[in-house]
Amino acid sequence: MPLPADPPERGTPSSDDSGPIPLPDDGHEEESIPMPADTLAILSGNSPTGGSGSSGSNTGGASIGGTQAELGTSIDTIIGRMVIEQGLATSQEVDAVIKQRTEQAPESDDPNHRSLAQLLVDHEIVTERQLKRLRGQAEAERTEQKIPGFKILGKLGAGAMASVFKARQLSLDRLVAIKVLPRKFSSNRNFIERFYAEGRAAAQLNHPNIVQAFDVGQAGEFHYFVMEYVEGETIHDVIAHAKRISEKDALEIIIASAEALRHAHDRGLVHRDVKPKNIIITPQGVVKMADLGLARAMDDKEAALAEKGKAFGTPYYISPEQIRGELNINAQADIYSLGATLYHMVTGNVPFNGKNPTEVMQKHLKSALVAPDHVNPKLSSGISEVIEMMMAKSRRERYKNCADLLLDLRAVAKGERPPIAHREATTLDLEAIASSEAAMSAPIADDRSREPSPFSHPVVKLMAGMIVLLLVWAVVMTTLVVGG
Repeated sequence: MPLPADPPERGTPSSDDSGPIPLPDDGHEEESIPMPADTLAILSGNSPTGGSGSSGSNTGGASIGGTQAELGTSIDTIIGRMVIEQGLATSQEVDAVIKQRTEQAPESDDPNHRSLAQLLVDHEIVTERQLKRLRGQAEAERTEQKIPGFKILGKLGAGAMASVFKARQLSLDRLVAIKVLPRKFSSNRNFIERFYAEGRAAAQLNHPNIVQAFDVGQAGEFHYFVMEYVEGETIHDVIAHAKRISEKDALEIIIASAEALRHAHDRGLVHRDVKPKNIIITPQGVVKMADLGLARAMDDKEAALAEKGKAFGTPYYISPEQIRGELNINAQADIYSLGATLYHMVTGNVPFNGKNPTEVMQKHLKSALVAPDHVNPKLSSGISEVIEMMMAKSRRERYKNCADLLLDLRAVAKGERPPIAHREATTLDLEAIASSEAAMSAPIADDRSREPSPFSHPVVKLMAGMIVLLLVWAVVMTTLVVGG
């Protein structure tokens, strides 16, 4: 799935909204934050090609030369100014790049074939990482105050279905995260209606381990979702630099995550995209389940029918029933994904890997899971039994709800056997033993591949019996005669 690469700040969801799974060999496992799109241009009242955008002549006292037309998009204008203001380059250096760009323009049918921002990287005036940070700042500046009541402070991330910004809610003077849907969804009435319904449902969730939803609304052509801003790092970040998480720490995190999911499930919502990137650990050690952007009411039959046959989720952590696009997606799908997340946390490996999303999903459907304690021998048998039950391919063999899961997780955290998973594992072992014993005690079949012995014929057996009797009679009579 597309994943935002190194957002400027870590915290509340980077919105790599999974959406439908990409087609096979789509060539994008990872994807950088998209280039400035028309979403922000329109939100800020600017067209993508300039017009009412920020002036290219005002650079805080330093001229960067040329007109808006020479600079191309208004994002280029802002970036050019910021490069100078932040001391990354002199105005002369930026002027030289603009001049070269203008001279090269006749060689292309498109006069804007190379943006100023990209040329600054090509000339090693700024790095790709610096450019990414500058783009976020530039977009934030263009968007500022265009969503009433909020001051945009920076861009947190972007994905196929939304961009997320850090903002300050002016009325309450608090930091928030705002998810903005692209304009392409504004004409899809069913999508927008579900977006608002899900937003209202998410706003009803109030749990210390869930990123709180505050509001859902519209600004011009765009629809947005306001939520709690959470400082911290995701489980994905932790795994990236630590490879594995200890069993003790992983259990604490997963217990809090399961509590969050239980709260949502009890209120009729299923997350549908549980994964390491959607679990945040605050500096205070509080676990937060984020991004219910794919959440859906379990009883929403209309939405279920609209999504039938489509796989929503992230390939490494998606449940088999989501891959098949089944109608009845319930709490057990989240339990499977949480199990895949826990597997990754304690082993350092995803449960199933492959060359493309299709291969990974096929393994979720058909391949046997390598037991976690076989990958990491330091793990207890208890946590391995729990993960295997969480990731059972058949829902009949999986935990039915988070209450049952929490019972086992807490037992393992205490160093005890998980009562439910261990019982199921024991039952399966007994069934295997019973089948083996049944096979061993089955009657041995006669070997009819050879000719039968003549002594097996009934007449021969009768004659042999008579001979034995005659011999016995003869011995008795001889004994009597001799004795007489």
